[in-house]
Amino acid sequence: MELKEQLEALTLKLEGKSVVEVKSAIEAFELKNNEVINNQIKEVKESFEVQLKELQNHADKLDVKLQEKSQKEMVKGDAIKSAINENFDSIKAVRKGQAVQVKAVGDMTLGASLSGDQPRDYNYDVVSVPGQALNVSDLAGSVSISGGTYTFVKVVKGEGSIGAQTEGASKTQIDYDYTMVDVNTDFIAGYARYSKKMANNLPFLESSLPNELRRDYLIAENAAFNTVLAGAATASTLTSGNSIERLINNIAVLEGINHIVNGVVISPADYWSIMVTEKSTGAGYGLPGVVTFDGGVLRISGIPIYKATWLAANKYFVGDWSRVKKVVTEGLSLDFSESEGTNFVKNEITARIEAQVALAVEQPSALIFGDFTTVA
Repeated sequence: MELKEQLEALTLKLEGKSVVEVKSAIEAFELKNNEVINNQIKEVKESFEVQLKELQNHADKLDVKLQEKSQKEMVKGDAIKSAINENFDSIKAVRKGQAVQVKAVGDMTLGASLSGDQPRDYNYDVVSVPGQALNVSDLAGSVSISGGTYTFVKVVKGEGSIGAQTEGASKTQIDYDYTMVDVNTDFIAGYARYSKKMANNLPFLESSLPNELRRDYLIAENAAFNTVLAGAATASTLTSGNSIERLINNIAVLEGINHIVNGVVISPADYWSIMVTEKSTGAGYGLPGVVTFDGGVLRISGIPIYKATWLAANKYFVGDWSRVKKVVTEGLSLDFSESEGTNFVKNEITARIEAQVALAVEQPSALIFGDFTTVA
């Protein structure tokens, strides 16, 4: 009876166990109770064998139920077994002070399998901010001087006139006044300082930095020259008309005093506003016949209209640009120095860009500065 109770207890204990655990428990049970079993009567032994068979059948059924539940554990166990088999030689050598890493085989990803950065392809053509498409120096003439002052002579009609001579009478007399006009050149300049390590580590710096400095120099020069132009030019007196009408009327004013207009300068916003000028409100677009757009250039009777971002919206210049000169004492230069200041001890390099220049508006009456929004 004691053996039967142990068998029933074993049956309950094996509920929910895996096949391996069931078989192991049965073998342990048989080993423990072998002597008792041999001393039992045949009937009891046969009865025990019947119950033992039922217990084995129960274990087989239990194994089928546990297959889905243990699938993940079995897969994981197989992976561990595989890893152990593959790394058996390393594991065999494990001892105090010497460890081994066993890694189960899995899918490789950049995050899991790559240390450090993945390879890159570099484009050393630096993406930069664009410069201004039109410079004041593109419109003006240029003159080089050896010193710091440019002096030109301006003539003004004085008294008297030239006229028909009356027979026997003296001819009419006329005189002229001359003015010596001085224009002093000055430096427009700037510099950048960077480390030698930066220069060595960034191969694009040598070609990129000069381009950046030249662009920003020209922006500064255009701003300075624009101020000179606005201050020296003759102010427009027009207070009515749309943009095209005002430009045409100013051209007429200059030609009326014998200046040959060879260029109009406006902002990009005003340029494209002119392109959509209406014939009249709601009547569709239409420019006067003297206004043409060919070869990418807008013209008034052949006179080109230029776009300049250094000129504010609604402002404009109309004039004979041959009467404007860029005066150069020292042309644009870009120099590099490793010994300037503390550069030698700090391992730094100074890049300097500069020019000694000025703008001379030799004939203010040849240039008109106006505003499209001026009204009476």
